[in-house]
Amino acid sequence: MILAYWAQLWIRPRALNRCRSGTNHIRTNLLPELTIPTNLLMIAGMTAQPAPSQHLALPLGYRGLRAAVLAELKRAGRLTTKELAGRTKASLNAVRHHLRELEEQNLVEYERQSRGVGAPAFAYRLTQSGESLFPTRYEATLSSLLDHLVEHEGRAATVTILESRYTGMAERLREELANVAPDERLARLARLLSEEGYMAEVNSSGNMATLTEHNCAIRSVAERFPEICAAEARFLGAVLGGIVQREKHILSGCSACEYRVSFEEQPAPLKGDNP
Repeated sequence: MILAYWAQLWIRPRALNRCRSGTNHIRTNLLPELTIPTNLLMIAGMTAQPAPSQHLALPLGYRGLRAAVLAELKRAGRLTTKELAGRTKASLNAVRHHLRELEEQNLVEYERQSRGVGAPAFAYRLTQSGESLFPTRYEATLSSLLDHLVEHEGRAATVTILESRYTGMAERLREELANVAPDERLARLARLLSEEGYMAEVNSSGNMATLTEHNCAIRSVAERFPEICAAEARFLGAVLGGIVQREKHILSGCSACEYRVSFEEQPAPLKGDNP
């Protein structure tokens, strides 16, 4: 049997050597080149191991080792630097470098884990922002559900359901922001909107403020149901306890949605505030 394996050896000039689908080769520096199909060198009981992250969907916008690190964390949940180095076949220093960069981008975070005897280990995991890098089908699924609702319940009922999300958020936030100063209300609301994907920021001057949303997280829905844009404006007014007027609108071709917010000289307490 061994002689039969070695009989598979052949010599061919380098210029004629071509990759064959499904066959890997071990090459030497000889000219002419000696080529040995690696499948002939397999020992019974051995199975070929897939490349790290070979069958995983790679995160959007990332390639190479950094993409492999994100993909392995997606698959395993939590991994130490040493475990990541083993899975990606990279050096510890290379993995540490990419983890630092990803941590600065708020894509990964770590926690201390006690694993028996010895110093605790630092296990890394994806943050919510890191999770969002991987492909999803939310938009297509939501669009299909909305089509179903419009067909069976009518457009008005569908709009009411969409608006109810803002109604529920307003009720919760009004309680959380009771007795909070207007500037702090704006800051907290901007953070919440940014977490929802709106890239919100606030600029305040006295009793006036500008709330800007640089991204519409539900743009495809808003384009079909612009009524929810009016619901958003009502939501902002209810939560902030001020007068809210939209100055710019993404659906009108602007680069952002911009709201002008004005407060009274002595802001009226929100409903539910303590006297």
